[in-house]
Amino acid sequence: MAKALMVLGTGSDVGKSIVVAAFCRIFKRRGFKVAPFKAQNMSNNSYVTVDGGEIGRAQVVQAEAAGILPTVHMNPILLKPSSGTGAQVVLQGRVFGQMEAIDYHGYKSRLKAVVQSSYRRLADEYDLIVMEGAGSCCEMNLKENDLVNLPMARWAKAPCILVADIDRGGVFAQLIGSYHLMTPEERSLTMGFLINKFRGDPRLFESGVDIIEKETRSPVLGVVPFFQDIHIDSEDSVAVQADHRDMRPVGPGTLNISILRLPAISNFTDLEPLDREPGVVVNYLSRPKELSSDYDALILPGTKNAMEDALWVQKSGWKKAVRGFAKQGGTLLGICGGYQILGERIQDPEGVESTHKEVAGIGLLPIETRLEGQKIVRKVTGVCLANKKRIRGYEIHMGRTVPLTREGAAFVRIHEPGKKTSWYDGWATRGGTVAGTYVHGILDASGFRGEFLNRLRRAKGLREKSPQQGRQARFHQYDRLADHFEAHCRVDDILSVILSERITP
Repeated sequence: MAKALMVLGTGSDVGKSIVVAAFCRIFKRRGFKVAPFKAQNMSNNSYVTVDGGEIGRAQVVQAEAAGILPTVHMNPILLKPSSGTGAQVVLQGRVFGQMEAIDYHGYKSRLKAVVQSSYRRLADEYDLIVMEGAGSCCEMNLKENDLVNLPMARWAKAPCILVADIDRGGVFAQLIGSYHLMTPEERSLTMGFLINKFRGDPRLFESGVDIIEKETRSPVLGVVPFFQDIHIDSEDSVAVQADHRDMRPVGPGTLNISILRLPAISNFTDLEPLDREPGVVVNYLSRPKELSSDYDALILPGTKNAMEDALWVQKSGWKKAVRGFAKQGGTLLGICGGYQILGERIQDPEGVESTHKEVAGIGLLPIETRLEGQKIVRKVTGVCLANKKRIRGYEIHMGRTVPLTREGAAFVRIHEPGKKTSWYDGWATRGGTVAGTYVHGILDASGFRGEFLNRLRRAKGLREKSPQQGRQARFHQYDRLADHFEAHCRVDDILSVILSERITP
């Protein structure tokens, strides 16, 4: 079987996904056939693989960094939260069902075979597997049924690196505390520590490294500086939902795009290509009063629960604000759940997402959506009918949407790659100022994105610009990420431990 490395964390959002992506790229560049693996991921930021399965976006990024196509076996269990205590469970790319957290926790022991079968598939094909843990590896009340952290490392005979985020503070408690909560067997698996997101002069932390190594008798294998100029897709909507993004100033000299920060926002990586366009300001808005006339466009992104978010839009005052923005001539684009919310109504007779049978939408598109139990998951390609630009992306939705009138027109014509049958998708009002589509990734297409932005520039009297390269430029970013980690980590020491099998549970 393949050799393996497990990247564990002292908590959520410490940078495990980025560390895995970095090491996937590093090992690829050293000649290994490498693949990422995360037994269980909780994320509403998902992606459709070539074989039509659904996995977490982080494993797609990691697979790209490794130079391979993503498969469902890189993330055999995907949990997509749809409420405070419930989630849709996706097993090896297919919807298994909806579960409350307490029920899923009791069911986890039955899923070990699923996780292990996926791992074996990868281990038979690749030289090296870089595994990612989830959350904190030392949640004492959850360890008994843990599928993804130290029990998985023990089963795969994978040496572990424990990652901590020094930027959030408390790095000594994070690392030393986690280490001393481990059993002797778990400590024997842990080859050392990686301190992530360091700011300032690393020489000032040399005494800190000494303290950690003295208290644990394990080495610090890297102190990685914080970076902002390397652009890698985010793992999940933590930064978006927690208001970690600073509001950027808007004005007449920039193109200003607002994103409605829906409570159950999903697939927000659809919007990241806009962030990288020069002269474009992108802000996520939580309160209706933030939507000023300074903005040129408003985008309603995907959501894991369109029914509940449509209700929130009404109760929070956003419905009135969005309709007012459209009346003043603002451009609106809805993607997937955001497209549904822009319509007249959403129906859920089978209780797929909500206990409500029907909720009203914003009413700016003459469409009606009905949620059904069978999920549509597929890659698509086609053309935007409004600007004749080629598009490529994927669909992930439970809704079936139909127009209620002939006023306006379909927004795109699409088909599955390699298949001849095509169909119309989405809807746009006459003049195209309000439009929606089910196609995730539509803004990745530089032609479509360029025309979308230039249309806004023309209306504002700004000079048109050629679009950036889009996601093709991300491969250069993976090399920059690998360079960054190689410069600050003891990669040779890490690799020697992986290959020597010195750590044996």
